[in-house]
Amino acid sequence: MTGGIFAILDDIAMLLDDAAMMSKVAAKKTAGLLGDDLAVNAEQATGFHASRELPVIWAITKGSLLNKLIILPIALLLSAYLPWLIVPILLLGGTYLSFEGVEKVSEWIFGHPEHKVVARVTGDAQQLVAREKAKIKAAVRTDFILSIEIVVIALGTVIEQGLLVRILVVSLVALLATVGVYGLVALLVRMDDVGCYLVEKANAGGNGASLLRTLGEVLIAALPKVIRLLGVVGTVAMLLVGGGMFVHNIEAVHHLLASLPALLAELLVGLVVGALVLGVVHGVARLRGGHQ
Repeated sequence: MTGGIFAILDDIAMLLDDAAMMSKVAAKKTAGLLGDDLAVNAEQATGFHASRELPVIWAITKGSLLNKLIILPIALLLSAYLPWLIVPILLLGGTYLSFEGVEKVSEWIFGHPEHKVVARVTGDAQQLVAREKAKIKAAVRTDFILSIEIVVIALGTVIEQGLLVRILVVSLVALLATVGVYGLVALLVRMDDVGCYLVEKANAGGNGASLLRTLGEVLIAALPKVIRLLGVVGTVAMLLVGGGMFVHNIEAVHHLLASLPALLAELLVGLVVGALVLGVVHGVARLRGGHQ
């Protein structure tokens, strides 16, 4: 009886050891995408009133966890029974991310008429709540697409392993993607609060007051610049991830752009796909407007 218990414990230890080893491999494979995920979601989670930043990030985090709970079992089932569906799903996700990226670039260049309307009603509580809910929904949608890519890449690294190892590894990577990314996002958007705390502590006097004040002022001044930078980096990351889904999953596209650096090829494809979809969306909108 005792020997049987020790044998079970030994099997569990081996399983956890295999899962830990494969988790390291999967984390390395998804590291680049997690960086893009951070940039995209940090940009999506900023731009709110200071008192609403953490509640909004928490709302997006809960949405991200729900995304993972939906995606994980579906991905595991697809990998076992319908593996041919994974690539089309990735391409649909790549199309959406490319469209989102190009739409943001278009707004930078040509502006967006809705932004002027919103600027005049920033004091309206209902408008602010509506904008907040809309941005949370958009962030959760974007997270869903990125989560699919992260889960599929992690799953690909352990596809030859047993079912339990696959479940443990992919679940761990998915949890890391949510907790790690949104934890860092929360830290980023509270930079100014940390800066204010340091300035207040410096004003109270004591050793190193000058250094604390300087550091606090740097953090406060840096936050708007960091947010603007995240907006640019997040948009570029959307285009890279979206284009990368086409470059890495369509052999003809990969060979056509093989002479270009990988990042440039992914960015180019993301821009082309996104521009095509944006053109179709605007064309359909104009047709509907003409018929009304």
